[in-house]
Amino acid sequence: MKILLTGAFGNVGSSTLAELVKRDHNIRCFDIPTRKNKRTAKKFKKFSNKLEIIWGDLRNPLQVVDAVEGIDVVIHLAAIIPPLANERPELAEPVNVGGTRNIINAIKKMPRKAKLIFSSSVATYGDVRHKGCDYIIKVTDELNPSPHDEYARMKVRCEKMVKESGLNWTIFRFAAIPPMDQGLDPLMYEVPLDTPIEMCHTKDTGLAMANASESTEVWGKILHIAGGESCRVPYSEYMGRLLEAMGVGRLPEEAFSEELFHCGYMDTTESQRILKYQRYSYEDYVQETMKRYSFAKIFIKIFRPAIRYQLLRLSPHYRAYLKTVKQYMKPRRQTKKAKAKSVQTKPIDTIPSKTGK
Repeated sequence: MKILLTGAFGNVGSSTLAELVKRDHNIRCFDIPTRKNKRTAKKFKKFSNKLEIIWGDLRNPLQVVDAVEGIDVVIHLAAIIPPLANERPELAEPVNVGGTRNIINAIKKMPRKAKLIFSSSVATYGDVRHKGCDYIIKVTDELNPSPHDEYARMKVRCEKMVKESGLNWTIFRFAAIPPMDQGLDPLMYEVPLDTPIEMCHTKDTGLAMANASESTEVWGKILHIAGGESCRVPYSEYMGRLLEAMGVGRLPEEAFSEELFHCGYMDTTESQRILKYQRYSYEDYVQETMKRYSFAKIFIKIFRPAIRYQLLRLSPHYRAYLKTVKQYMKPRRQTKKAKAKSVQTKPIDTIPSKTGK
């Protein structure tokens, strides 16, 4: 089988590629030629007999047509993700929406139409906290992106295009998928602490995509890709334990947003039945994080106050909180100064003499 993998050297892309190279497939990788992507590509050098790499841009229809030519299955993972997608929607839309349109149009031009696997997101459902902390999102639930979530709105538009394309397609709505080299992204402050999070290990996601490319059951379906019950945890615990595993320690709740976001627990009964991909738990991910940061633990312990200070500076919510505290304290200090000034300027002749004269 000939498979086109877009976004091949990103987080989910490289995990998918790691699974595909174990199998008897020819894989064509399509990605932008960044320094990081080229470093990742070198890790797959020993599989050059079954790999073809095309460095290109989804916004270029001709490059996309060349990438799709002769392909049996397209696994379309490439996208500009948050926070950049929300900060610069004018940059993300031509890639996320326009690139998906180019993929669909390129497949339609093929004499033998490739099947399309499209990656969507839990973000399309918006914030579901009002439904209860144990609510399980179904694929039939209403799509209702949060007001500021341009990325989610792009995914909703892309899903519509895919479903109306007339192609043989499947749509996977991904849960939160932290990368193996998880750092501390300022985006972490935008998630309210009472948000229910279900993660999916990037290796499990890669396995799901590889299995889907060979499946006969996924086509024409919308499915969730998430880690299952062992990967469900409130965000306060999710982030708190990861920060502890890194040696940084939990950050004050004032650092985190209370605005609408997304994420939630997802029904994966059908996807797990078909793809059998759920292997790793949240606890496994915590242990992996602890191991990755073990070499830096001494350094982090010595400079922990400075590291925490710098991390909190990245949070706009914590900066706003400190500003509010300063404004609250400022009038009190002024009152004390005013009282001191009043005492100093009190006329001397009004003070009674100790001798009574």
